[in-house]
Amino acid sequence: MNILILSLVFLPMIGALPAYFSKNRLQKFCCFFFAAVSLGISAALLFSENMTVELPEICSLGLRFELDGFRKVYAVVISFAWLMTFLLSPEYFAHHGDPSRYYFFNLLTLGATLGVFLAADLSTAFIFFEIMSFTSFTWVIHEETDGAVRAANTYLAVAVIGGLVALMGLFLLHHELGTTEISGLYALAQKSPNKPTLFAAGCCILFGFGAKAGMFPLHIWLPKAHPVAPAPASALLSGVLTKSGIWGILAISANLFREDPAWGTLILALGTVTMVLGALLALFSVDLKRTLACSSMSQIGFILVGIGCLCLLGEENALAARGALLHMMNHSIFKTVLFACAGIVYMNAHTLDLNELRGFGRKKPLLRICFLSGALGIGGIPLFSGYVSKTLLHEGIVETAHAFGGAFLLHLVEWLFLISGGMTLAYMTKLFVALFVDRNPEKQAEGEEKPAYAKFPAILSILCPAVLIPVLGACPGFTMDRIADLGTDFFHPGELAHAVSYFSLENLKGALISLMIGAVLYFGLIRCLLMKEGRYLDRWNKKIDLEDILYRPLILRWLPGIFGAIASVFGENRVTGPFCRACFRFISSAGALFGENKATEPAAKAVFRTGTIATRGVGDLLDASVFALRKTAFRDSPPPSDEKLAEHYYFRIGDRIDRLAVKSGKERKGGHHYARLFVRVHTTLLNTFRAITGNLSFALLMLIAAIVLVFLYIFVVRN
Repeated sequence: MNILILSLVFLPMIGALPAYFSKNRLQKFCCFFFAAVSLGISAALLFSENMTVELPEICSLGLRFELDGFRKVYAVVISFAWLMTFLLSPEYFAHHGDPSRYYFFNLLTLGATLGVFLAADLSTAFIFFEIMSFTSFTWVIHEETDGAVRAANTYLAVAVIGGLVALMGLFLLHHELGTTEISGLYALAQKSPNKPTLFAAGCCILFGFGAKAGMFPLHIWLPKAHPVAPAPASALLSGVLTKSGIWGILAISANLFREDPAWGTLILALGTVTMVLGALLALFSVDLKRTLACSSMSQIGFILVGIGCLCLLGEENALAARGALLHMMNHSIFKTVLFACAGIVYMNAHTLDLNELRGFGRKKPLLRICFLSGALGIGGIPLFSGYVSKTLLHEGIVETAHAFGGAFLLHLVEWLFLISGGMTLAYMTKLFVALFVDRNPEKQAEGEEKPAYAKFPAILSILCPAVLIPVLGACPGFTMDRIADLGTDFFHPGELAHAVSYFSLENLKGALISLMIGAVLYFGLIRCLLMKEGRYLDRWNKKIDLEDILYRPLILRWLPGIFGAIASVFGENRVTGPFCRACFRFISSAGALFGENKATEPAAKAVFRTGTIATRGVGDLLDASVFALRKTAFRDSPPPSDEKLAEHYYFRIGDRIDRLAVKSGKERKGGHHYARLFVRVHTTLLNTFRAITGNLSFALLMLIAAIVLVFLYIFVVRN
């Protein structure tokens, strides 16, 4: 089984190379093959025992992978999402140029993402997390438009800064506890007297992983990257890569800060703001993929609320743990189908503006059903899987409020949870009505004349995840509860006090409240204030952009100005300037004693000439040694005689080619053309190789290279 775990991580990375260099059908088959193999291995590991695999002395601390219930479940989810996007990719990229670069980095990202989720310690997770960040950067910049370049720069900046801050947190954690192994963090943290240091390390790690998750206030990349990235990449960015950030937050929340009220309050607060703000941005958006991207931000907030309750509830956190896990999984499925539907819409309509897309799907029933399944699922409608996970999260919030004596702020979080659920229903209704109910006054007839809007593989990419959503939601006791039983071990939950009655009146009431709020928002806000004469209005003020208001000025102007002012204390100013100039003049005067002056100039020239003569002598000696070797041990091989040609291996190969040429009527003049050509090439290569390897300079170069490699091994690998 160890080889299967390693194959799950490294096989897609190995497969990236043949996927890049192959073309057409072979390239498509190669990508589909490695994704299918990953799904097959993941499914096989579902029935295996938990285990740990270690590759020692790699990157100093080694690489360690662990297999438990949560990792088994999410390996299947990741591989499934990748396989579905590969089904869509060939047709999508038929309109977007050569996809070789995308396929190459896509398979690298698949292996890196699986490496994050299977990591047994935070150092291993960090290595693959950074690989994943850099390889997925190429998805965002793939189109190479001005918008794509700007969004990719933002994505890369957030990833790099987040990664550096997370690395600082890992250094603090390792220094304080002596390990980054996830399973051992809780016991060591309980014994540590330096709680503030641990909290600081946790905040640094939260910063790095929260940036990838799209958590407020580090969400700035998410609404900008998705609209410009290819739709298959958007599905993975939203459905899977954001969960790698959630994985990191979970790893420290469920281990390092288990049962920590301060940490739980921090995560709950950030999750609530992320949940509400993402839904609000989605309500105002008039771009199909931007709306889905802001929706992802909101759903990440839902999951973070569950994680916050997980820490606050202590041993009674079973409902919050199950809700967080199942909503992670559900959101991956929702965004796979919704972004795949958006990709099919875009590759036909070549626009993402809802006003241009009105009525696109009116006579496309299969596309309508698949999109509706994703919309009802993410909206939390009963009999769909999203209802199950949101019910568990809601019950977790209610339990938290009860455990803290009915605190007002926790009741406020509950109502914001229900209102955000209503906003989710409102903006998903807006998308569904725009695509499948409204009519386009200019292009409706043209759109309905195209019956074949997608080929079978692309249809399969939206149909498979769309079918899963009602199947999982209709029988939650048989499906969702079993997944939760298997996958919540990573969360360290308490015992489940009682079975959840998902369709009880109390739980249905929460869904009904969100449904009523959604109806009010859709008809009262969207139809009345955000629409005019049938057109959707973009009323969001573009100046309200956290990146332009805060982050770009902070990094490009404010911080350089602050540190420049500090640095100027040691530069040209009235206090230190004269001193610095005096030091410079003293050094210049000292150097002049050995330069161009009447006292030392003759001696300096004599030394220079002596050195030049000695250097030339050494060079001539080396050249003479090489010449002597070329005339003795490394002399050129004489050309083979005609008698020996027939015995030469290369001659026999060329002779066979000559015979084929005679049979095909393409015989060349002189006879044995290819046979003699092969022998000449072989002789030239042999002489060149012997001349190079017999050169003393080459030997010295190899010696230097060997010394460099030894030092790299000592300082990088062994330390």
